[in-house]
Amino acid sequence: MSVNSPVISCKNAWKIFGNDPAAFHKKMTPDMSFDDIRKAGYIAGVKDVSIDVHKGEMLVIMGLSGSGKSTLVRCFSRLHDITAGSIFVEGQDIMSLSEKDLIELRRSKMGMVFQSFGLLPHRTVLENVAFPLEMRGQDKHTRRERALEVVKLVGLEGREDYFPRELSGGQQQRVGIARSLAIEPDIWFLDEPFSALDPLIRREMQDEFLRLQQLLNKSIVFITHDFDEALRLADRIAIMKDGAVEQCDTPDQIVLNPATEYVRKFTEDIDKARVVHAGVLAKAEGAGIGDPVDAMATIKDLASLLVHDKRKIIPVQRDGGIIGGLDRQEALTVLLGND
Repeated sequence: MSVNSPVISCKNAWKIFGNDPAAFHKKMTPDMSFDDIRKAGYIAGVKDVSIDVHKGEMLVIMGLSGSGKSTLVRCFSRLHDITAGSIFVEGQDIMSLSEKDLIELRRSKMGMVFQSFGLLPHRTVLENVAFPLEMRGQDKHTRRERALEVVKLVGLEGREDYFPRELSGGQQQRVGIARSLAIEPDIWFLDEPFSALDPLIRREMQDEFLRLQQLLNKSIVFITHDFDEALRLADRIAIMKDGAVEQCDTPDQIVLNPATEYVRKFTEDIDKARVVHAGVLAKAEGAGIGDPVDAMATIKDLASLLVHDKRKIIPVQRDGGIIGGLDRQEALTVLLGND
């Protein structure tokens, strides 16, 4: 696999549920909708999806219940076999792998965290975290050292000998995260891991998660139905409906330029000013004069300056260099809306 190759490459993938889905797919017509397929007695869990996941990227997949997001991620790890199309993980066609090679790929490369914590109630925190290493056949000393390392990483030092029932929901979720990190996965799948938590703990877990990602630089596929969570965590967001990806783009572009009416409805109540960054609106021609603003500053961050500054174009800098100019009126429109 070359340096720039995607970690996961999914091309025209279909997952159809029903009696003999492969035969049905072969006789499908290109114009068949999700409802047409359903009327024929089948369900398109994943419908002609093409998407890549890049090294170190956090791709957030979101949509309403039944949109296909969990099914798609299960296809990425071949917990579901796809009906048609292809999925490559680190250059390997996962549909061509033997059962033994597939198990090895999951054990060595993939970590998974689900909404239900799935902790073993009669094992301590440390024993729960070490469990996948035990399954891998590592010796007791090695797995204990690694488990202690990741328990500390997720902020549970001092609770190694607690049992799950003695922990809060947020602490239990941290154990689940630590367990998935113990095997040092390159690819990390998280399926609504924080949705069972109350809002305050959920926010803390998001902060913790962002800290971990900064430290570890994993390739992450994160499922949520919460748009605020997606905007907070994602490098890119893929919005799904009826098994298909409606749009996959950066949070800035999703809120500024929704590709479909469905995506627009998702974004209409979002405060665009807290999502859109100055660097996204910066134009290379005519950088303006005076003190620059940082490319990573949101329009919300710049609200006071935008209201009081009289410059038509404001310079934008990234890593100490000017990358273009921010049209103050365009930024004010994002800040104040079109009304």
